[in-house]
Amino acid sequence: MFDGFSLPVLLLIGSSAALVILLVGLRMTGLADRIADRTGLGEAVVGGVLLGAATSFSGTVVSLTAALDGRASLAFSNGIGGIAAQTAFLAVADIVYRRANLEHAAAELANVFQCGVLLVLLAIPVAAFTAPEIAIWGIHPASFLLVAIYAYGVGATARLRAKPMWRPVETEETRADEPEDGDTSDNPARWLILRFILLMLLLGSAGWFISQVGAQLVDRLGLSASLIGALVTAVITSLPELVTTIAAVRRGALQLAVGGIIGGNTFDTLFLTISDAGYRSGSIYHAVGSQDLFWLATGILMTAVLLLGLIFREKKGPGRIGRESLVLLLIYGLAIAIQAFSGRT
Repeated sequence: MFDGFSLPVLLLIGSSAALVILLVGLRMTGLADRIADRTGLGEAVVGGVLLGAATSFSGTVVSLTAALDGRASLAFSNGIGGIAAQTAFLAVADIVYRRANLEHAAAELANVFQCGVLLVLLAIPVAAFTAPEIAIWGIHPASFLLVAIYAYGVGATARLRAKPMWRPVETEETRADEPEDGDTSDNPARWLILRFILLMLLLGSAGWFISQVGAQLVDRLGLSASLIGALVTAVITSLPELVTTIAAVRRGALQLAVGGIIGGNTFDTLFLTISDAGYRSGSIYHAVGSQDLFWLATGILMTAVLLLGLIFREKKGPGRIGRESLVLLLIYGLAIAIQAFSGRT
Protein backbone atom coordinates (compact mmCIF):
# COMPACT_ATOMS: atom_id res chain seq x y z
CA MET A 1 0.00 0.00 0.00
CA PHE A 2 2.77 2.45 0.93
CA ASP A 3 5.26 1.22 -1.68
CA GLY A 4 3.95 3.59 -4.34
CA PHE A 5 4.21 6.74 -2.23
CA SER A 6 7.12 9.12 -2.68
CA LEU A 7 9.40 9.92 0.24
CA PRO A 8 7.88 13.41 0.82
CA VAL A 9 4.39 11.88 0.94
CA LEU A 10 5.57 9.26 3.41
CA LEU A 11 7.09 11.96 5.61
CA LEU A 12 3.83 13.92 5.43
CA ILE A 13 1.85 10.86 6.51
CA GLY A 14 4.27 10.21 9.35
CA SER A 15 4.15 13.84 10.49
CA SER A 16 0.36 13.85 10.43
CA ALA A 17 0.22 10.67 12.51
CA ALA A 18 2.74 12.14 14.94
CA LEU A 19 0.56 15.25 15.32
CA VAL A 20 -2.48 13.08 16.09
CA ILE A 21 -0.47 11.18 18.70
CA LEU A 22 0.71 14.47 20.23
CA LEU A 23 -2.74 16.07 20.49
CA VAL A 24 -4.53 12.92 21.70
CA GLY A 25 -1.86 12.32 24.33
CA LEU A 26 -2.31 15.84 25.66
CA ARG A 27 -6.08 15.34 25.99
CA MET A 28 -5.63 12.05 27.84
CA THR A 29 -3.69 13.64 30.71
CA GLY A 30 -6.59 15.63 32.10
CA LEU A 31 -8.91 12.61 31.80
CA ALA A 32 -6.42 10.36 33.61
CA ASP A 33 -6.03 12.86 36.46
CA ARG A 34 -9.83 13.05 36.91
CA ILE A 35 -10.19 9.26 36.71
CA ALA A 36 -7.55 8.92 39.41
CA ASP A 37 -9.54 11.22 41.68
CA ARG A 38 -12.96 9.70 40.99
CA THR A 39 -11.87 6.08 41.37
CA GLY A 40 -9.76 6.81 44.45
CA LEU A 41 -6.82 4.86 43.01
CA GLY A 42 -4.44 7.81 43.14
CA GLU A 43 -2.22 9.48 40.57
CA ALA A 44 0.72 7.08 40.83
CA VAL A 45 -1.41 3.97 40.24
CA VAL A 46 -3.55 5.46 37.44
CA GLY A 47 -0.52 7.13 35.89
CA GLY A 48 1.48 3.92 36.08
CA VAL A 49 -1.23 1.57 34.80
CA LEU A 50 -4.02 3.32 32.90
CA LEU A 51 -2.18 6.32 31.45
CA GLY A 52 1.04 4.38 30.96
CA ALA A 53 -0.66 1.59 29.01
CA ALA A 54 -2.94 3.89 27.00
CA THR A 55 -0.25 6.29 25.82
CA SER A 56 1.84 3.28 24.79
CA PHE A 57 -0.94 1.89 22.60
CA SER A 58 0.35 3.44 19.37
CA GLY A 59 3.76 1.92 20.07
CA THR A 60 2.11 -1.45 20.66
CA VAL A 61 0.57 -1.30 17.19
CA VAL A 62 3.94 -0.39 15.66
CA SER A 63 5.72 -3.36 17.25
CA LEU A 64 2.95 -5.83 16.40
CA THR A 65 2.72 -4.66 12.78
CA ALA A 66 6.50 -4.85 12.36
CA ALA A 67 6.58 -8.35 13.87
CA LEU A 68 3.78 -9.56 11.59
CA ASP A 69 5.80 -8.23 8.64
CA GLY A 70 8.82 -10.26 9.80
CA ARG A 71 10.80 -7.19 10.93
CA ALA A 72 12.07 -8.47 14.27
CA SER A 73 14.62 -5.73 14.89
CA LEU A 74 12.15 -2.92 14.19
CA ALA A 75 9.56 -4.50 16.50
CA PHE A 76 12.06 -5.08 19.32
CA SER A 77 13.90 -1.75 19.16
CA ASN A 78 10.64 0.22 18.93
CA GLY A 79 9.58 -1.00 22.36
CA ILE A 80 12.94 -0.89 24.07
CA GLY A 81 13.97 2.40 22.45
CA GLY A 82 10.74 3.93 23.70
CA ILE A 83 11.71 3.10 27.28
CA ALA A 84 14.96 5.05 26.96
CA ALA A 85 13.23 8.00 25.26
CA GLN A 86 10.44 8.20 27.82
CA THR A 87 12.87 8.11 30.72
CA ALA A 88 14.72 11.03 29.13
CA PHE A 89 11.37 12.83 28.86
CA LEU A 90 11.11 12.69 32.64
CA ALA A 91 14.35 14.66 32.84
CA VAL A 92 12.81 17.23 30.47
CA ALA A 93 9.80 17.49 32.79
CA ASP A 94 12.19 18.08 35.68
CA ILE A 95 13.57 21.05 33.77
CA VAL A 96 10.02 22.39 33.28
CA TYR A 97 9.20 22.06 36.99
CA ARG A 98 11.27 24.88 38.46
CA ARG A 99 10.29 24.74 42.14
CA ALA A 100 12.42 21.73 43.01
CA ASN A 101 13.74 18.42 41.73
CA LEU A 102 10.71 16.57 40.32
CA GLU A 103 11.74 13.26 41.89
CA HIS A 104 11.84 14.99 45.27
CA ALA A 105 8.48 16.73 44.97
CA ALA A 106 6.66 13.70 43.52
CA ALA A 107 7.59 11.34 46.35
CA GLU A 108 5.45 8.19 46.04
CA LEU A 109 6.31 4.65 47.12
CA ALA A 110 4.34 3.15 44.21
CA ASN A 111 6.69 4.78 41.69
CA VAL A 112 9.77 3.45 43.47
CA PHE A 113 8.30 -0.05 43.50
CA GLN A 114 7.37 0.08 39.81
CA CYS A 115 10.92 1.08 38.95
CA GLY A 116 12.10 -2.13 40.62
CA VAL A 117 9.51 -4.16 38.68
CA LEU A 118 10.69 -2.52 35.45
CA LEU A 119 14.30 -3.54 36.10
CA VAL A 120 13.18 -7.15 36.57
CA LEU A 121 11.19 -7.03 33.34
CA LEU A 122 14.12 -5.58 31.39
CA ALA A 123 16.43 -8.33 32.63
CA ILE A 124 14.20 -11.11 31.25
CA PRO A 125 14.87 -10.40 27.51
CA VAL A 126 18.61 -10.55 28.25
CA ALA A 127 18.16 -13.98 29.81
CA ALA A 128 15.98 -15.09 26.88
CA PHE A 129 18.61 -13.97 24.37
CA THR A 130 21.28 -16.10 26.05
CA ALA A 131 18.98 -19.09 26.72
CA PRO A 132 18.14 -21.86 24.21
CA GLU A 133 15.64 -21.01 21.50
CA ILE A 134 12.48 -22.79 22.64
CA ALA A 135 8.82 -21.96 22.06
CA ILE A 136 5.34 -22.79 23.31
CA TRP A 137 2.72 -22.21 20.57
CA GLY A 138 5.45 -20.32 18.75
CA ILE A 139 6.14 -18.02 21.70
CA HIS A 140 9.23 -18.06 23.91
CA PRO A 141 8.51 -18.78 27.63
CA ALA A 142 10.11 -15.45 28.51
CA SER A 143 7.19 -13.67 26.83
CA PHE A 144 4.70 -15.42 29.12
CA LEU A 145 6.90 -14.55 32.09
CA LEU A 146 6.83 -10.86 31.14
CA VAL A 147 3.02 -10.85 31.26
CA ALA A 148 2.91 -12.69 34.59
CA ILE A 149 5.41 -10.36 36.28
CA TYR A 150 3.70 -7.28 34.86
CA ALA A 151 0.32 -8.45 36.18
CA TYR A 152 1.82 -9.17 39.60
CA GLY A 153 3.51 -5.77 39.64
CA VAL A 154 0.23 -3.96 38.88
CA GLY A 155 -1.58 -5.77 41.69
CA ALA A 156 1.27 -5.33 44.14
CA THR A 157 1.48 -1.61 43.34
CA ALA A 158 -2.20 -1.14 44.18
CA ARG A 159 -1.80 -3.07 47.46
CA LEU A 160 1.32 -1.09 48.28
CA ARG A 161 -0.52 2.19 47.92
CA ALA A 162 -3.39 0.96 50.08
CA LYS A 163 -1.11 -0.31 52.87
CA PRO A 164 2.39 1.19 52.52
CA MET A 165 5.09 -0.15 54.83
CA TRP A 166 6.94 3.16 54.78
CA ARG A 167 6.25 6.72 53.68
CA PRO A 168 8.54 9.42 52.23
CA VAL A 169 9.51 12.33 54.44
CA GLU A 170 7.25 15.32 53.82
CA THR A 171 9.03 18.60 52.99
CA GLU A 172 7.82 22.03 51.92
CA GLU A 173 8.39 20.99 48.29
CA THR A 174 6.47 17.70 48.45
CA ARG A 175 3.25 17.86 46.42
CA ALA A 176 0.34 15.60 47.37
CA ASP A 177 -2.44 14.35 45.09
CA GLU A 178 -5.31 16.85 45.54
CA PRO A 179 -8.56 16.18 43.61
CA GLU A 180 -10.32 18.99 41.79
CA ASP A 181 -13.83 20.10 42.74
CA GLY A 182 -16.36 17.45 41.68
CA ASP A 183 -13.74 14.80 40.97
CA THR A 184 -14.19 12.64 44.04
CA SER A 185 -14.94 8.96 44.49
CA ASP A 186 -18.64 9.87 44.94
CA ASN A 187 -18.93 10.67 41.23
CA PRO A 188 -18.76 7.77 38.72
CA ALA A 189 -15.91 7.72 36.24
CA ARG A 190 -17.48 5.52 33.54
CA TRP A 191 -17.99 8.33 30.98
CA LEU A 192 -14.46 9.58 31.53
CA ILE A 193 -13.16 6.05 31.02
CA LEU A 194 -15.20 5.66 27.80
CA ARG A 195 -13.75 8.86 26.36
CA PHE A 196 -10.31 7.69 27.43
CA ILE A 197 -10.76 4.39 25.53
CA LEU A 198 -11.89 6.16 22.36
CA LEU A 199 -8.78 8.35 22.45
CA MET A 200 -6.64 5.25 22.98
CA LEU A 201 -8.10 3.64 19.83
CA LEU A 202 -7.24 6.80 17.89
CA LEU A 203 -3.66 6.47 19.12
CA GLY A 204 -3.57 2.89 17.88
CA SER A 205 -4.70 3.94 14.39
CA ALA A 206 -1.96 6.57 14.23
CA GLY A 207 0.53 3.93 15.39
CA TRP A 208 -0.31 1.72 12.40
CA PHE A 209 0.57 4.54 9.99
CA ILE A 210 3.82 5.17 11.85
CA SER A 211 4.79 1.49 11.55
CA GLN A 212 4.26 1.53 7.78
CA VAL A 213 6.28 4.72 7.34
CA GLY A 214 9.07 3.34 9.55
CA ALA A 215 9.30 0.15 7.48
CA GLN A 216 9.53 2.20 4.27
CA LEU A 217 12.34 4.34 5.74
CA VAL A 218 14.33 1.21 6.57
CA ASP A 219 14.00 -0.11 3.01
CA ARG A 220 14.51 3.16 1.14
CA LEU A 221 17.21 4.94 3.15
CA GLY A 222 19.41 1.92 3.90
CA LEU A 223 19.28 2.55 7.65
CA SER A 224 19.23 -0.24 10.20
CA ALA A 225 15.87 -1.29 11.58
CA SER A 226 17.27 -0.81 15.07
CA LEU A 227 18.10 2.83 14.35
CA ILE A 228 14.66 3.56 12.87
CA GLY A 229 12.90 1.65 15.64
CA ALA A 230 14.75 3.22 18.56
CA LEU A 231 15.10 6.78 17.31
CA VAL A 232 12.18 7.33 14.91
CA THR A 233 9.13 5.17 15.56
CA ALA A 234 9.87 4.84 19.29
CA VAL A 235 10.29 8.59 19.79
CA ILE A 236 7.20 9.45 17.72
CA THR A 237 4.97 6.94 19.50
CA SER A 238 6.41 8.15 22.81
CA LEU A 239 5.20 11.71 22.19
CA PRO A 240 2.09 11.10 24.35
CA GLU A 241 4.36 10.39 27.29
CA LEU A 242 6.21 13.67 26.68
CA VAL A 243 3.10 15.84 26.44
CA THR A 244 1.21 14.06 29.21
CA THR A 245 4.19 14.32 31.55
CA ILE A 246 4.72 18.04 30.94
CA ALA A 247 0.97 18.69 31.09
CA ALA A 248 0.71 16.76 34.37
CA VAL A 249 3.59 18.76 35.85
CA ARG A 250 1.91 22.04 34.86
CA ARG A 251 -1.35 20.82 36.46
CA GLY A 252 0.55 20.03 39.65
CA ALA A 253 -0.14 16.29 39.24
CA LEU A 254 3.46 15.33 39.90
CA GLN A 255 2.85 11.71 40.95
CA LEU A 256 0.83 11.25 37.75
CA ALA A 257 3.73 12.63 35.70
CA VAL A 258 6.35 10.33 37.19
CA GLY A 259 4.00 7.36 37.42
CA GLY A 260 2.92 7.78 33.80
CA ILE A 261 6.50 7.50 32.56
CA ILE A 262 7.44 4.55 34.76
CA GLY A 263 4.14 2.80 34.09
CA GLY A 264 4.45 3.42 30.36
CA ASN A 265 7.95 1.95 30.41
CA THR A 266 6.73 -1.07 32.34
CA PHE A 267 3.92 -1.63 29.86
CA ASP A 268 6.34 -1.21 26.95
CA THR A 269 8.13 -4.40 27.97
CA LEU A 270 4.95 -6.21 26.91
CA PHE A 271 5.71 -5.02 23.37
CA LEU A 272 8.17 -7.90 23.36
CA THR A 273 5.47 -10.42 24.23
CA ILE A 274 3.20 -9.02 21.53
CA SER A 275 6.06 -8.94 19.03
CA ASP A 276 7.09 -12.49 19.86
CA ALA A 277 3.53 -13.65 19.26
CA GLY A 278 3.37 -11.79 15.95
CA TYR A 279 6.81 -12.91 14.72
CA ARG A 280 6.28 -16.31 13.11
CA SER A 281 9.86 -17.18 12.15
CA GLY A 282 10.91 -18.27 15.63
CA SER A 283 11.73 -16.56 18.92
CA ILE A 284 12.08 -12.81 18.47
CA TYR A 285 14.73 -12.78 21.20
CA HIS A 286 16.99 -14.82 18.92
CA ALA A 287 16.24 -12.78 15.81
CA VAL A 288 17.62 -9.47 17.10
CA GLY A 289 21.18 -8.18 17.02
CA SER A 290 23.68 -6.34 19.17
CA GLN A 291 22.23 -2.90 18.35
CA ASP A 292 18.87 -3.96 19.77
CA LEU A 293 20.52 -5.28 22.93
CA PHE A 294 22.40 -1.99 23.19
CA TRP A 295 19.09 -0.17 23.68
CA LEU A 296 18.02 -2.79 26.20
CA ALA A 297 21.18 -2.10 28.22
CA THR A 298 20.56 1.66 27.89
CA GLY A 299 17.03 1.22 29.25
CA ILE A 300 18.29 -0.78 32.22
CA LEU A 301 20.97 1.81 33.02
CA MET A 302 18.58 4.76 32.77
CA THR A 303 15.95 3.01 34.91
CA ALA A 304 18.53 2.26 37.59
CA VAL A 305 19.61 5.93 37.66
CA LEU A 306 15.96 7.02 37.95
CA LEU A 307 15.34 4.57 40.79
CA LEU A 308 18.34 5.90 42.70
CA GLY A 309 17.07 9.45 42.16
CA LEU A 310 13.64 8.55 43.52
CA ILE A 311 15.22 7.03 46.62
CA PHE A 312 17.84 9.73 47.24
CA ARG A 313 15.33 12.58 46.64
CA GLU A 314 17.77 15.43 46.12
CA LYS A 315 15.79 18.63 46.64
CA LYS A 316 17.71 20.80 44.17
CA GLY A 317 20.68 20.12 41.95
CA PRO A 318 22.57 22.06 39.26
CA GLY A 319 20.22 24.37 37.38
CA ARG A 320 17.44 23.60 39.91
CA ILE A 321 17.01 20.06 38.58
CA GLY A 322 18.14 16.73 39.99
CA ARG A 323 21.57 15.35 39.24
CA GLU A 324 19.89 12.14 38.11
CA SER A 325 18.09 14.15 35.39
CA LEU A 326 21.41 15.45 34.09
CA VAL A 327 22.80 11.90 34.07
CA LEU A 328 19.72 10.58 32.25
CA LEU A 329 20.06 13.19 29.50
CA LEU A 330 23.78 12.45 29.21
CA ILE A 331 23.22 8.69 28.90
CA TYR A 332 20.49 9.13 26.31
CA GLY A 333 22.52 11.63 24.30
CA LEU A 334 25.52 9.30 24.24
CA ALA A 335 23.31 6.37 23.25
CA ILE A 336 21.92 8.35 20.31
CA ALA A 337 25.43 9.31 19.18
CA ILE A 338 26.64 5.72 19.37
CA GLN A 339 23.60 4.36 17.55
CA ALA A 340 23.77 7.04 14.84
CA PHE A 341 27.46 6.28 14.26
CA SER A 342 26.89 2.54 13.87
CA GLY A 343 23.31 2.54 12.58
CA ARG A 344 23.77 2.33 8.82
CA THR A 345 23.21 -1.13 7.33
